[in-house]
Amino acid sequence: MASCRRLSGAGLREVLGSAEGLLFDCDGVLWAGERAVPGAPELLERLRRSGKAALFVSNNSRRSVAELERRFSRLGFRGVRAEHVFSSALCSALFLRQRLLGEAGNGNGNGGGRVFVLGGEGLRGEVRDAGLRLAGEGEPLPGATEPVRAVLVGYDDQFTFAKLAQACGYLRDPQCLLVATDPDPWHPLSDGQRTPGTGSLTAAVETASGRKALVVGKPNTYMFDCIVERFGVDPSRTLMVGDRLETDILFGKNCGLSTILTLTGVSRLEEAQAYMASDSAAAKDLVPNYYVDSIADLIPGLDE
Repeated sequence: MASCRRLSGAGLREVLGSAEGLLFDCDGVLWAGERAVPGAPELLERLRRSGKAALFVSNNSRRSVAELERRFSRLGFRGVRAEHVFSSALCSALFLRQRLLGEAGNGNGNGGGRVFVLGGEGLRGEVRDAGLRLAGEGEPLPGATEPVRAVLVGYDDQFTFAKLAQACGYLRDPQCLLVATDPDPWHPLSDGQRTPGTGSLTAAVETASGRKALVVGKPNTYMFDCIVERFGVDPSRTLMVGDRLETDILFGKNCGLSTILTLTGVSRLEEAQAYMASDSAAAKDLVPNYYVDSIADLIPGLDE
């Protein structure tokens, strides 16, 4: 059972010493807005020098992986390449490629078709890069009919009633998939306010269509499946570091990883302690193994 212990001293050196790699959430963990969390770039550099893998799992579907790579560089993180980054946008595109194209040759898939995206250009670009065609773009292939085979809901700050109605029209076809990039209900803003997240938009589509979405991002395990396929990581020797109990920490639990909560983002220590005191088994799944005030607190656990 997770115990939510502060990670420091000899315990910190033991936990990091036995780990082959760490998975990091990004927003609220490595950076806040356009500022890196103090010490975060140094931590990643120390991990690299120690021979430990650092990979990144983000529920943010606004940006493409290429854009995230540039953001790492802009904020002072050296050596982070696109192949190290697993966003909900990328993984949703891979999931749809698998469902719509990967099985078509076996007669078990949906035979291609188009994808209707509720989201920005970062998400749309990942879907295109996966070899899928977007509803409303380009001309149909000669002699072919291309029905919409999936509605993909991501973060869309231009969400409208018309888009909702269009999505529901496509979802009247029971063969049309409803997929959401992530379940995050809201995101914090730098002024302390909140903005609706993908989970809020997905709830609207689910309510209006009577369908239930397949959710790709954390806390579901598909993103970890993508990591294992690319890098072959051992979950028993991998740590998950995040700032949100309901996504990052539960993701780690679902994937068999030890988890570290950092207190620079969304969730507070008091929430984790309340979950730990609960009689609910589901609540206890949200309790991290360890916590730190900031990921900079991990640096003393690494050898020079």
